[in-house]
Amino acid sequence: MMLPAMLLPTYVQMLGALSAWLTKAEAQRPGGDGDVLLAARLAPDMFPLSTQVRFACRQAQEGVFRIQGREFPASLQALLDEGRNGGEAPGTMAAAQGRIAETLAVVEAAEAEGIAVDPVSNIAHELPIGMVLDVTAERYARDWALPQFYFHVVTAYAILRAQGIELGKADFAAHMLSHLRPPGT
Repeated sequence: MMLPAMLLPTYVQMLGALSAWLTKAEAQRPGGDGDVLLAARLAPDMFPLSTQVRFACRQAQEGVFRIQGREFPASLQALLDEGRNGGEAPGTMAAAQGRIAETLAVVEAAEAEGIAVDPVSNIAHELPIGMVLDVTAERYARDWALPQFYFHVVTAYAILRAQGIELGKADFAAHMLSHLRPPGT
């Protein structure tokens, strides 16, 4: 399994989708009202939309750096801190789009480097509570990196839908539309 070939395009496609959803939300809530959406939550004990966007970006960047065996830059901690404080400081749609653009640049740079990863190489993934997951790179990508990333992307989608933003399956899987076969062919 080529881990970068699985992770990196997924990050690019879904971050692009997330950006498009935010653009749609702004269009459907003109006059700066789109920024109000960043404080919306699905449940009182869940993080708001602003945090879901930031954490999706963090998960993508973390996945890239981790499979490359690189140290995390300070900007990754700043993104985590921003996300944790998203309830008090949700920011703006422009800032959220900026975070997505920054993350896409990191992912696209990794794609351009053409990194190779041994799927059985070991990854020690430290959790915030002081515990460590010792897993192979393949297990990390399949069982942690992608599910964590998708959790935040899907939660962002659900928050937007719950706030009345008109999104559908075609918005979620827009990257697949070019592969559609016309009916009857």
